[in-house]
Parts: sequence; C-alpha cells; structure tokens
Amino acid sequence: MGRPREFDEETAVSAARERFWDAGYAATSLSDLTQATGLGKASLYGAFGDKHALYMRIFEEYCESAVRGFHEALAGPDEGALARVREHLLANARGSAQNPRGCLLARGTAELAGRDPDVASRARRAHEELAGAYAAAIEAAQRAGDVAAGADPGALGLLLLGIHRGTEALGRGGADEAALVAMVEAALAGLPGGAHTRPVAR
Repeated sequence: MGRPREFDEETAVSAARERFWDAGYAATSLSDLTQATGLGKASLYGAFGDKHALYMRIFEEYCESAVRGFHEALAGPDEGALARVREHLLANARGSAQNPRGCLLARGTAELAGRDPDVASRARRAHEELAGAYAAAIEAAQRAGDVAAGADPGALGLLLLGIHRGTEALGRGGADEAALVAMVEAALAGLPGGAHTRPVAR
C-alpha cells in the first residue's frame, strides 16, 4: 500500500499554475516547479507525471473554468440577453486594460498550439464552447426581438468571441480602457437589429 501524500495537491497545482501563467511553458523549468510547489522532483513526478502532464491538467482545469464562467455570465431570460453580452464584453475589456498577464487559455494557445497537438485540441474545443455560449445568448436575443431573426447565431458567436479575445490582446499590448470600451460598443452597434430593437441597456 502506497504512502499517503504529505502535501495538499490543489495547493501545489495552484502554485504551478501561477508559475506557468507568469513565465509560460517553455520558460518554466522543473526546478522552477519544485521551487514554486515546495515539492521534490520525485514527489512532483509521482503526483502529476512529467511537466507536460502537469501543464495539461492545469490547462484543462482552466478551460473548464473559463467555459463555465461564460455560461454563468450569459445565462438568463431572453429579455436582457443582449445586455448581458454587452456587460460581459465590457467587463473583459476593462479587466484586460488592467491585467497585462492576460488569460491562461490565450497565452497557452499562442505559445503552444502550433507545436503541441494536445494544447491545440483542448484550446480549439474551449474556443468552440466559448463561441457557443455567445451564440446561445444571440439566439436568446433573437427570441426577444433584439437581434435580427435571420442572423446566423454561430457566426455572431464567433464574432463576439473575436471581440472578447481582441480586447484582451490589445489590453495586454497597452491599449487604454476607453479605447477597448469603444471597440466593444462599436462591435455591438454593428449587430443586425431585430424587429423591435431597443438600445442595449447601459
């Protein structure tokens, strides 16, 4: 019978996540991880496998949390769906202007998706799910009459995700909050209006 672990696994995962998030995958060494988690190499390998396996666990958990957060923020009655989309995009834009570290999903995708099929596959699925959450909100707004019934929710969902990711990238690059907010408002103003469209609640 194996010895029980003498450390809190979630605390170790959290510490490793912060290190990967700050430095990226390639720049994080095994020594960095042992220092961040307080675990020896044998304990780290025994608990999580190799560096890549640990990163994939962290990336998977982050993707799941991001998708869950989108659905929670955008869920609700048809009435007000477009306002929820607006508030979600604006919150992200404002946060991006103040958070140069950015999103772990975006950072991991940019660094690794081109050469790591595991990251590429998980990132693609996460982005499909995030766009799907926006598409569902668009469908609700169509039922409420706030977006044109003939518009393609899938295409608009991808557009909104592009705005979400774009404001984040620009915020990391130094764009100020006012510019990012204006970008969101311009994108929403361009959505095809419904038969009895009302201004998006402010």
